[in-house]
Amino acid sequence: MTTGQFELLTKAQEFIGDHYRSHVNPSFVFHNLTHTQEVVAACEEMAEFYHLQDDDRFALSIAAWFHDSGYSKGIAKDHESESIRLATNFLQQVNAPADTIHKAVACIDATRLPQTPTSLISNIMCDADLSHLGTSDFFEKSKLLREEINATHDEKINKKDWRKINIKFLESHKYFTDYARQKLEPIKQRNLAELKNKELIKDDKAKPSKNAEKKIEVKAAKKNIPVTPVATDEKDKKKKEKDAADRNERGISTMFRIMSNSQTNLSAMADSKANIMISVNSIIISIMISGLLTVIISNPHLAVPFFLLVIVCVTAIVFSVLATRPKITSGRFTPEDIQSKKINLLFFGNFYNMNLQEYEWAMKELLNSRDYLYDSMIKDIYFLGIVLAKKYKYLRISYNIFMYGLILVIIAFAVAIFFFKPQAEVLG
Repeated sequence: MTTGQFELLTKAQEFIGDHYRSHVNPSFVFHNLTHTQEVVAACEEMAEFYHLQDDDRFALSIAAWFHDSGYSKGIAKDHESESIRLATNFLQQVNAPADTIHKAVACIDATRLPQTPTSLISNIMCDADLSHLGTSDFFEKSKLLREEINATHDEKINKKDWRKINIKFLESHKYFTDYARQKLEPIKQRNLAELKNKELIKDDKAKPSKNAEKKIEVKAAKKNIPVTPVATDEKDKKKKEKDAADRNERGISTMFRIMSNSQTNLSAMADSKANIMISVNSIIISIMISGLLTVIISNPHLAVPFFLLVIVCVTAIVFSVLATRPKITSGRFTPEDIQSKKINLLFFGNFYNMNLQEYEWAMKELLNSRDYLYDSMIKDIYFLGIVLAKKYKYLRISYNIFMYGLILVIIAFAVAIFFFKPQAEVLG
């Protein structure tokens, strides 16, 4: 993704965050900012899988951020139209290409139920929007959606009716991408089987016992329904704990991935801006030096402005180079560093002088310790942030020198031309 597109995505993220906090009713406990962030993460994951081009990836990400912003209307019905309006206004204000606007609008429009995607990115958008159907979070998300509907509609839905609605929806739903069919569909089918199993248990109107389980299995066999075993309270508790742990792990992984991508993009932006500054000033200096002696000999009163311009350009280049200059480390670690969990193996500068066997051993130690792994990821993001701060500090100094220096040089040229004319011209 280009630097400009990344900057626009950052603005879109900030806009949507403020939009949900200020304009969307808190009663929407499912269609909220958290859901939007999860859809964005799912879109990014599928975009990586399909190696999308920058323009398609950008349009998809914009659509993901805006796809449910229309809930600011206060009702779910036709919220897509409001989402499209908000996305279009935003993209027009930032002068996005018409093709990008068309793609983003098509992705949002495709999420209307029943979904009607017509391209790869709209397929991804639709699958990401309903990706929770194929995760272990399904039952928790389903509960939130029921709470939302009951809070925002006059007619309330009881658990039994809601279960039937979900069964019918999951039976009729289909994923559009191969990625979703491979990774999400099997889990969705397990969720559907569990819903049907619960429906059978409720229909039996008794707490499941061994006899009841057999009765349910017979009943299920007649209806050709796959039945999951009826769990004990202890098993249910362990399953809930495991599901909660899995959700926490996924949330942590998503957070680290988003933060890492964001900081990497910011670093690339800083390097790009530094390269622009180095290139521009190098061109100016080369032009100045090529004609410097001739100009100074024939116009000695312009010597000071010329040298001042050279000094400004050289100084701007120096700070731009400082912003991009890499820092070299030893590239070695000791077994004691690994045992004490002091070294960060996620940064190449800490291991590039080690042989493969030593590095493999160290990485296995890292992967075997959850705390060590998370500590390394936290340190990696922290020190990348420190490097970023240093880059942008030098880059700001370079741009300030260039901006204010040019103003000073122009003033110096004006003074030299109008107040320090050559003596021969004054006598003439």
